[in-house]
Amino acid sequence: MEPVTFATNEGTYVALVGGGELTVEVLEKITPGSVQKDIKAKIVAVVDPDDSAPGMVKARELGCYTFADYMELFKPEYGIGLIIVLEPDQSLFEEVLLAKPRNIRILAYHTFKLFWDPLNHQIARLQERNLEIETILNGIQDSILVLTPDMCIVEANQVFLENMGYTREEVIQHKCYQVLQDRNYKCEGHMGCPVDEVLSTGHAVQRVVPRVNRQGSVVYIEVSLYPITESDGSVNRLVEISRDVTQLAREDEEINKRLEELLEERTRELQKRNIEIQHQDKMASLGKLSAAVVHEINNPLSGILNLLLLIKRITKEGPIDEKTAVQFTRYVELMEQETRRISSITTNLLAFSRESQGEFGQLNLNQLLEDILFLNGNLLRLNEVRVVREYAQDLPFISADGEQLKQVFMNLITNAVEAMESSQSKVLRVGTTYGEHTVQASVGDTGVGIPLHQQSQLFEPFFSTKSRGKGVGLGLSVAYGIVQSHCGSIKVDSQEGHGTTVTVILPRNQPLTSYI
Repeated sequence: MEPVTFATNEGTYVALVGGGELTVEVLEKITPGSVQKDIKAKIVAVVDPDDSAPGMVKARELGCYTFADYMELFKPEYGIGLIIVLEPDQSLFEEVLLAKPRNIRILAYHTFKLFWDPLNHQIARLQERNLEIETILNGIQDSILVLTPDMCIVEANQVFLENMGYTREEVIQHKCYQVLQDRNYKCEGHMGCPVDEVLSTGHAVQRVVPRVNRQGSVVYIEVSLYPITESDGSVNRLVEISRDVTQLAREDEEINKRLEELLEERTRELQKRNIEIQHQDKMASLGKLSAAVVHEINNPLSGILNLLLLIKRITKEGPIDEKTAVQFTRYVELMEQETRRISSITTNLLAFSRESQGEFGQLNLNQLLEDILFLNGNLLRLNEVRVVREYAQDLPFISADGEQLKQVFMNLITNAVEAMESSQSKVLRVGTTYGEHTVQASVGDTGVGIPLHQQSQLFEPFFSTKSRGKGVGLGLSVAYGIVQSHCGSIKVDSQEGHGTTVTVILPRNQPLTSYI
């Protein structure tokens, strides 16, 4: 009958007979008290009559039972299932074999050595190979970790321990997030966990991640994580190779900071140069404007002076008659007309050059346009102009200076009426629209239109498409300046012979800088 082996849930309990050096070797290489993954055996007792034998001493150090008589091994309370005789004395083996119960197996010294010597040789080679690998790993300047798929660290090289300030006991068999992030939960956030990424894709991952060292400081680590797979493709281990790039990151920050400083410095220089260019442009424009002003004012002044000299010469010749008095009256009317022309030029010039901040408030463009149409009612009736209103319903209020905008639309409506003097159909279209950020107001006419080559000059000071004596060319320039001060823009759409539409585009809310 086959003998019965006593076993527990943890495996077979093993006892060693003999306390010599072989017993010490076996105890050191097969740790008692631990269940081997494949063998599932546990060394629990050592027997030798000499209590001071090295095997007995080692057994007590490891917490094993020690007996002087092998007969103690047969007691059921110890649960021994296998006895290995580690003494070469054949008679001792035979003695134990005859005395043991049927439920306990026995292994002879020579049989054990038959398996142990090759196994011991392989163990020595593995230990030698492990030492070589450990030496290589510790010689690499990069940090190396070996992890299981459940994120447990099973190996770490010396460089990692030194760089992070940990001992092996504080790292091995601990979760990577406990060691590397000082937390008790998996890494989360927009980058996620690199281990999860490798497990899900089966491919290596490389990235720079922040970590917390033993001193609690955040360091930046460049991590490369590689999977080690089984024959079925499943990941068995993960090897992490990493290096501290904190200094590089700080150097990058310093470089970026320096670049920002250089950019700010360059920007200041460009702003300074831009101010200088603007000043030069202003001086050039001022020269051009001064020449135009002199020309525009000099003409009426010359006419007035000539008329005064003529009146002076006639009065010196003697008393004036009724015919001469009528002629003088005509001269005075002409001088009045020219004086008003000069006044108009200076008034518009002041408005054009004035840098008034204005008084901004909430304004409804529909109401403002309606007020201007009311003020120009007589002008519209005299010129037989039909007004078409195309106002947007629920037009939002805008932040603006109402008095300045009145001047803008007064000029636009006056220009539109004058442009339709010779038109058969005189229709003035006034409308408003709005978008998410802007409100638009348009003034359109059915007048003569503006030639394409002149449209680019419309907002230049003293440029006018009207016949001589009907305009000084400052109305649209003034309007343009006012609209710009409101952070807006003006768009002109005109076809020669088909009329003109001028659209003023204004922001619904003024930026803070417009008030400063």
